[in-house]
Amino acid sequence: MKPDRIVLASGSPRRKQLLEQVGMKFDIIVSDVEEIVTKTLPKDVVCELSAQKAQAVYDRLEDTKNVLVIGADTVVSAENRILGKPHDRDDAFRMLKLIQGESHSVFTGVTLIHNDTAETFAVETKVHVMPMTDEQIYAYIDTKEPMDKAGAYGIQGRFAAYVSGIDGDYNNVVGLPVAAICDKLRSDGYEI
Repeated sequence: MKPDRIVLASGSPRRKQLLEQVGMKFDIIVSDVEEIVTKTLPKDVVCELSAQKAQAVYDRLEDTKNVLVIGADTVVSAENRILGKPHDRDDAFRMLKLIQGESHSVFTGVTLIHNDTAETFAVETKVHVMPMTDEQIYAYIDTKEPMDKAGAYGIQGRFAAYVSGIDGDYNNVVGLPVAAICDKLRSDGYEI
């Protein structure tokens, strides 16, 4: 079976690019839901938020017959703390100082809603970061690249110079585990 329409419930240019990269045709409707977090573990938080985003977009559709909505949320987690998007330069420095020279996890929760049935899962990728001096951290912050990204870095940008390795799906760190999504859809009988 093939959905008549696929909707990405995200305005993220990185998520858009990743779905396009695997040949998926879709529309974008940005979720305007107020995110409410009741969970504490990063894996549970991203699942909760991806479900809220997908459901908010699904509920706004006039016709949901054979429409697939994809919602996602990504967080960076270090030392059992969720690192969201930095509020300012000092917050970016604090986050980067925490992850430099260490390993941390990136979790993306994905919710797929089709014909009133929702399915949610999370993918974890471990990221290993080289040691960085304060000067290197501030130089990276000065590029402005970290300011709109969870954990204050973009693995697909200049921060790649400090990533010594990953365990798991690279695309998950960018913002969407497209292989896991496509595999899930294929296992559910979708033509992708």
